[in-house]
Amino acid sequence: MLYLSIIFALSAFAIYWIISSNKRKAKKRQQIASIPFPVEWRKILRKNLPFFYKMPSDLQLQLKDKMQIFLSEKQFIGRKGQEITDEVRVTIAAQACLLLLNRSTDFYPFLKTIVVYPAAFITRHAQYDHNGIKTQDARVLLGESWTRGQVVLSWHDSVSGGADFEDGHNLVIHEFAHQLDGESGVTNGAPPLNSDQSYTEWSRVLSQEFSKLQSQARNGQSSFLDKYGATNPAEFFAVSSETFFEKPEEMKRYHPELYQQLNNYYQTDPSQW
Repeated sequence: MLYLSIIFALSAFAIYWIISSNKRKAKKRQQIASIPFPVEWRKILRKNLPFFYKMPSDLQLQLKDKMQIFLSEKQFIGRKGQEITDEVRVTIAAQACLLLLNRSTDFYPFLKTIVVYPAAFITRHAQYDHNGIKTQDARVLLGESWTRGQVVLSWHDSVSGGADFEDGHNLVIHEFAHQLDGESGVTNGAPPLNSDQSYTEWSRVLSQEFSKLQSQARNGQSSFLDKYGATNPAEFFAVSSETFFEKPEEMKRYHPELYQQLNNYYQTDPSQW
């Protein structure tokens, strides 16, 4: 009986601690969002992110609030001589926080660090053959999203992606879509959906669109979506997210069901901006 009492007491304390911690976090975020947005940051938005001024004014205000919270919680680290300036931080944060608009979010809860290289970088991953012999697989990348709390980005491609917001390619959106996807515990193209969304419908539409893109890539046919999305379901979700924000009108026309699923997920309609 005493043992059960102790278990119940510890459980009650754990629940209380979690609720109190969440309340403290929410209060702190509210305080951070209430701080006036720095004038220098506005200049950076105007210089590097022209899409910002095409957004409705309420979304502009919301994005700035989310950026301030994001920048207060995430650490930026430069590699290969890349200096971490306000320009780097603000340019990346603005694009990353686009994915959080109008949504109940915990600001990429598993993400701790954004590592920034000046340009494309080389990664080496260990691989083992059937004999157990280890080799290093070297790859040149523009970005990478890790489940271990890290996003790696090329600064050159991060800033150019924000400057040209109509070509359907955006490195920051791509890698941060992977972070959202991974919030389910596995990166597989099925992020945790909103309460009013159907996983059955999401699976039906995205599986159908993914298979279609795979077929187009396999047969050398032209496609509206970047064929890199045919790699696997996770890359399909990331590529679709890039296209959703950068080419919304065309996506709505050529892939209406896919657009609607992403519209429901991201809770915003870029075709109206």
